[in-house]
Amino acid sequence: MSQIVECVPNISEGRDQNIIDAVTNEVEKVTGASLLDVDPGADTNRTVITFVGSPEVVLEAAFNVIKQASELIDMRKQTGAHPRMGATDVCPFVPVAGVSMDDCVELAKMLGARVGAELNIPVYLYEYAAARPERTNLANCRVGEYEGLSARAGNPKWTPDFGPDFGSGEYNPTTGATAISARDFLIAWNINLNTKSAKLASRVANRLREKGYAKMDGKKYFRDEEGKVVFVPGKFKGVKAVGWYIDEYKRAQISCNVTNYHAAPLHEIFDEAVNLCDQFGIRATGSELVGLIPREALLEAGKHYIKKQGILQGAAEEEIIRTAVQSMGLSEVSAFDPQEFVIEYRIKKPAILTSLKLDDFIDELASESPAPGGGSVAALCGALSAALASMIANLTFDKKGYTQHNDPMNEISVKAQDLKARLTDYVDKDTEAFNAVMAAFRLPKKTEEEKVAQEKAVAEANKGATLIPFEVLSLIPDVISLARIAAEHGNTNLTPDAGVAGLTSALAARGAAYNVRVNLQSLPDDEFSVNLKTESDRILADVDAVAAEIREIIEGRLWS
Repeated sequence: MSQIVECVPNISEGRDQNIIDAVTNEVEKVTGASLLDVDPGADTNRTVITFVGSPEVVLEAAFNVIKQASELIDMRKQTGAHPRMGATDVCPFVPVAGVSMDDCVELAKMLGARVGAELNIPVYLYEYAAARPERTNLANCRVGEYEGLSARAGNPKWTPDFGPDFGSGEYNPTTGATAISARDFLIAWNINLNTKSAKLASRVANRLREKGYAKMDGKKYFRDEEGKVVFVPGKFKGVKAVGWYIDEYKRAQISCNVTNYHAAPLHEIFDEAVNLCDQFGIRATGSELVGLIPREALLEAGKHYIKKQGILQGAAEEEIIRTAVQSMGLSEVSAFDPQEFVIEYRIKKPAILTSLKLDDFIDELASESPAPGGGSVAALCGALSAALASMIANLTFDKKGYTQHNDPMNEISVKAQDLKARLTDYVDKDTEAFNAVMAAFRLPKKTEEEKVAQEKAVAEANKGATLIPFEVLSLIPDVISLARIAAEHGNTNLTPDAGVAGLTSALAARGAAYNVRVNLQSLPDDEFSVNLKTESDRILADVDAVAAEIREIIEGRLWS
C-alpha cells in the first residue's frame, strides 16, 4: 500500500492572491506532492491549503510553505475574523493511507525542529504531537493570538517547543509563531443562517461545541468556588464552534471545526443546529465546506437522511453522496462538487477499465492484449449479480403484496450496493495484478543480485495475482445468498432476473476459482498454496449448492 499523508497548513493571508499563489506554488515545486485544495477567505484573511504525498514529500513541501509564508506575510499588519498567531498559523499532518498517527507525530517533530532551527520561528506542538498535556488543545496554544505573543517572553509556561523565545534577539515579530501537529482528519465546516446576527449564531454555536456556554442567572455568570465562570457543556465532543457574520454572504454562520467526525457526525450536528435555530427564531438554511472531507463522513450523512425518509436504504454511492449534499445544503453559497471536495476522490487514480464506456471495455476485452481477461470478467459477473439483486429489492420494497418482505429487501439493497462496489474494484485490480507480474518479469537480471531481486519480485507478484481472484471468490457466497433471497421473496415479475443473478454469481465463483488454480501453478506447493486450494474448493462447493437451489426455485416457476 502506498504511504499517503495529508498536510493542511493554514496561512494568515486570504486577500492577496499574489501571496497565496507564491505560497501554494511551493507545494507544486516538490516532486510527488499533490496540491488538492486552496481555500482563501477574505473576511477571515486566511487560506487553508491541502496537499498530499509520501511522508518525505509532505515534510519538504510543508517546510517550503512555512518558509515562503514567513517571507511574504507581515503579522504586524494582519487582521481578520479568524484567530491566528503566525504567518503560517497551523500546520497539521494527517494519516491517510499506509501510515500511522505515530508516523505523523514524528513528521510534526521533524518539521518543528527544522522550522525552529532554520527559520527562527517559535513552534508549539499540539494535538497528538503535543509535548505537554496543556498544549494538546490548539486553543490553549493560541490564546491571546498574535498580539499576545510578546507577553510570553521569559515565561516558562510559554517556552516554545522549538525555535527562539519571544524575548530573544532571534525572534522575528513579523512571522509570529506556528503550531504544528499530528491529528485526525479535521472537517472545517460552516452552517449558514438566515440572519445577520453574529450574536444569535454564537448562541447556537455555544450549544453545539464541546466547551458549551457560560451558565447565567439573569445577567450574572455562575461562578465556582474559585471564582471561575461555570460552563454548561455543549452537545458534541470534539467540536469547536463560533458564530460570526460573513459580509460576502450577507449572513451569519456557525463556523465548526469537527476534530472527530466519528464521535460527532456532521448530520447529527446539522440536525441539532436546525432544532436549536428554531428555538431562537432563526433557520439553518444550508452549510459550506472549507477544504476537504473524508468520503465516509458524507456517506454516513447520506445514509442517515435516506433512512429518515423511510425508503429503501440501499443506494449507489453517488446517490448517497447526492442526498447528503442536498440534505445539508452544501451547495447553497457555492457549488459543491464531490469530485473536488472528497479527499478519496481527489487521490484516487483513474480506473483502467471501469472508467471505460461499455463498448470500449468489450473492445478492449476482445483485443490481442492478455489483460483484461477471465479474472476481470469473473469480478464483473459478481458485480452484475449484486446489481441485479439490488434491482429486485428496489422493485419489491413497499410494493403491494410484498410489504411483508420489506426487511429482507432492505437488507439485500444495502449489502448488494457494498458488494457491487467492491467487486467492481476487482475488475481493475485483477488486471493491475497481471500487469505487476509482467513488470516483474521485465526487471533486469544481468547480475546475480539482479537475478535474486527479479525472482523475488516475480514470486511476490504471482502471490498477489493469486490472492486477487481468491478475494473475488470469497465475496461470492454473500452475493449468491442475496440472489437466493431475491429469488424466493422478490417480485415474481422479476423471476428471470433473479435467475440470472444466481447464474452470474455461480459463474463468477467458478471463473475466480479457475484463476486461483492457474496462478497457484506458479507458486511453491507450500502451506499457503495448500490452504488456498482447500478454501477455494470449499467456497466453490457452497456456491454451487446455493446456485442449484436458485435454479430449482426459478425453473419451478417458469417450467410449471
